[in-house]
Amino acid sequence: ITVRKDGAKFEIISGERRYRASKMADLKEIPAYVRLVNDQELLEMALVENIQREDLDAIEVALTYQRLLEEIGLTQEALSQRVGKERSTITNSIRLLKLNPDVQQAIRNGNISAGHGRAILSLENPEDQQALFKQIVNNRLSVRQAEEAAKHFKSPKEISISKEPKTLPNNLRRAEKTLADTLALKVEIKSSAKGDKGKIVLNFDNEEELEKILSYFN
Repeated sequence: ITVRKDGAKFEIISGERRYRASKMADLKEIPAYVRLVNDQELLEMALVENIQREDLDAIEVALTYQRLLEEIGLTQEALSQRVGKERSTITNSIRLLKLNPDVQQAIRNGNISAGHGRAILSLENPEDQQALFKQIVNNRLSVRQAEEAAKHFKSPKEISISKEPKTLPNNLRRAEKTLADTLALKVEIKSSAKGDKGKIVLNFDNEEELEKILSYFN
């Protein structure tokens, strides 16, 4: 264990569970490191030790990361080195604290996982987040299923708009028919809203019809 001198006694910095186990085993002595640290260093060491515990839930881990950043003043780079985790892992962990309290509690209770929490966080709208959370709990969705469900919330709603076909002015319709009759092809004239400019589209179905069109310009 690791301790610091506190008057005539010693204060445990890390290894409290090992200390308790030694008492249960009725050991009279256990090896210990004695460190000279101030209160802030003590808190940092205790938090880093705490975060290594396997029984912590994802929210407890995130809260510990946050304390190390805010109370101890570590940068994410320094924190990454201290706990041996990638910066992205730390960032994703702390993001869980943006979840609604009921979602955080569900993670702490083990009803959903941190992966479910990240799927919920992929949605920006709080109402969508709450709706997805209910889907996950009620339907017992896996993380993959939750991620797929989140995509449906993010997809823009498809709105079908029926457009009225544009009617050509009479003079252009006559020109379209004249060209079609002359060329024996399907001809389309597309004009601007004012009808003062546009384009002529000559449709052909095979190479022979293309050659026929080109012959008119030779």
